[in-house]
Amino acid sequence: MKKSFFISLSATVLWLLTGIAYSPNGNAEEKASRITVVGSTTVLPIATRAAEKFVEKKNGGISITVNGGGSGVGIQSAGSGRADIGMASRNITPRERKRFQNPGLRVLPVGRDAVVCVISSEVYSAGVQALSKEQIGDIYLGKIKNWQELGGPDREIVVIDKERHRGTRHVFMKYVFGNENARTPGARLVTGSNNEEQTKIAQSDSAIGMLSLAWINDDVVGVGIREGDEIIEPTLENVRRNRFPIARDLNLIVAGEPLGRVKEFVEFMLGPEGQNIVAESGYIPVHPN
Repeated sequence: MKKSFFISLSATVLWLLTGIAYSPNGNAEEKASRITVVGSTTVLPIATRAAEKFVEKKNGGISITVNGGGSGVGIQSAGSGRADIGMASRNITPRERKRFQNPGLRVLPVGRDAVVCVISSEVYSAGVQALSKEQIGDIYLGKIKNWQELGGPDREIVVIDKERHRGTRHVFMKYVFGNENARTPGARLVTGSNNEEQTKIAQSDSAIGMLSLAWINDDVVGVGIREGDEIIEPTLENVRRNRFPIARDLNLIVAGEPLGRVKEFVEFMLGPEGQNIVAESGYIPVHPN
């Protein structure tokens, strides 16, 4: 999945480009209304699909740019006016609220998700199918270095972290360490987007990392979370029932009251068609139909 998308529709042609939309005659589409959406790569698939549907629905006269970059980038871009809408897969921090208190940031949840501790499929198949919060913490602190210590294969653990401004990291580290900015001396690699981390783990036979629930697959497997004698599996049903311990809202961030086409697009994403897109993207709608 690509990290940035640009969607523009003329009366007859849908363009999917990166950076700028062109009209059929090759000139930049100066007259079109423009909406810029920036931030979380977890929310990005929802916003991209919603943008395409919304532009089709309007049948021209509007262009929507959707770019990744992480939750921190989305919040700062919305707060500073560099984007009409930010995307964030975590809560706004008190520091961010204070920085952008005028006109103030509004948080509009569009879906629900879980952050999953993921490992290479080879390690899962060899017997590591659940981990406790303490075990995950010890891996990231560098105290547990070999999967054999956890009942797995005799392989050194490849510990993968995310960039500090990423929402997925904030939520994961908050659960594991009680501190979203926790240091991880055991980490060997630092990745950015969900796509990048998914690829790194899939290419390894001994890795551990953190991903949105929608990004796990046959090569990158989510482990259960062991809490006492109970193992809580990373499933949509457990997230829906508020049982999975690392769950979060997927948010749209706007500065002040959204107006005009921005308001229309936000309402579209929160309406029946947009919420269907949330479900199709592998997340839980906040307003199920």
